[in-house]
Amino acid sequence: MSLGSFGIALSGLAAAQSNLNTTANNIANANTVGFKESSTEFGDLYQSSLYGASTTQSGSGVAVIRQAQDFSQGSLTTTNNSLDMAISDGSGFFTLSDKGSLIYSRAGSFTTDNNGYVVNGAGQRLQVFAALPGGTAFNTGGLSDLQLSNADNPPSATSKVAVQLNLPSGASAPANATFSATDPTSYNQTTSVTIYDSLGASHSANLYFVAGATPNDWTMYTSVDGTVQAGSTALKYSNSGALVTPANGQVTLPGFTPANGAAALNLSLDMSKTTQFGSEFAVSALNQNGYATGKLTGIAVDNTGVVQARYSNGQSTPLGQVALTTFANPQGLQQLGNASWAETFGSGQALRGVAGATNFGQIQSKSLESSNVDLTTQLVNMITAQRSYQANAQMIQTADQITQTIINIR
Repeated sequence: MSLGSFGIALSGLAAAQSNLNTTANNIANANTVGFKESSTEFGDLYQSSLYGASTTQSGSGVAVIRQAQDFSQGSLTTTNNSLDMAISDGSGFFTLSDKGSLIYSRAGSFTTDNNGYVVNGAGQRLQVFAALPGGTAFNTGGLSDLQLSNADNPPSATSKVAVQLNLPSGASAPANATFSATDPTSYNQTTSVTIYDSLGASHSANLYFVAGATPNDWTMYTSVDGTVQAGSTALKYSNSGALVTPANGQVTLPGFTPANGAAALNLSLDMSKTTQFGSEFAVSALNQNGYATGKLTGIAVDNTGVVQARYSNGQSTPLGQVALTTFANPQGLQQLGNASWAETFGSGQALRGVAGATNFGQIQSKSLESSNVDLTTQLVNMITAQRSYQANAQMIQTADQITQTIINIR
């Protein structure tokens, strides 16, 4: 009887020690980003024979059944790093490549390595769905490493200028009937807009408006970098102030070839929103679609995980969409350390998706998910495990006393 008590008590000591180890690990990782606490689950042991357990069998002790993981979400904290990401309101994991092997984590503390790859502290690369040509869709059929580049954003030549302005009705024809860009007495109004050539160099385009002798009639001249373009454009407005000529409001300007080796500029003006009212001359907007070369100014990540590079020319380029992964049974994942897990047969097959899809959650940039360890609960667990350990140790002491009594029988 005493020998059986020793074994049972020893199994209790081992179980209590395992519980203390789990609790100690939870407490040690209370501040580890993305860490998920575990709990030790036990099962009682019974000896059995070919015919099953005896009805008088008292049991053979306890064994650790598993280390259950709690994948509930930890609290989110704000950071100043655009590459820091947290998954909220979902069970998705970040997908990482560890030298070609895929692993999964809730820890979204990322930075770049010397080659521009986005990595975590262990050098594991964040996986994304690559952007398809056009930048509005992503290749969800394959994973790729997210890599940032310091290369310039290429320029785009201006091809269209949308003009919104009002010409004053009743304006008199200028004193000088022969137009000259250098003679203010030969035109009524002027405005300018900056345009860009194929090399990203800027140029100044000027529009000059000359009132005609007939009411509602105007003539428009243009110049680029001080060179007046050949020809002119007739503008005619209705008695309600709307543009009627040209009928569609579109004006195609003569080609201009910059002296810096850039391709010829072929501009069109959208004059459809110009008016001629009794108020004074006023320019509401001059919007052109070109831009200069851009320098990388920052990275932005939206709540669907789309990573965009932002440039000084106001442009942004999608670099990829963060690939998230879920599992049918997260409890079956294998713990790897560094707040990461690996897929196993028990976890089920990895299911890929993006933030915003069902169960995957949303991505919050400039945020990190803290450990979900509740220190108060862990301290209570520590006391409970300590009492269990002490009680099992006392059981061994009692069994020893009983054994000693039997030995001392004369």
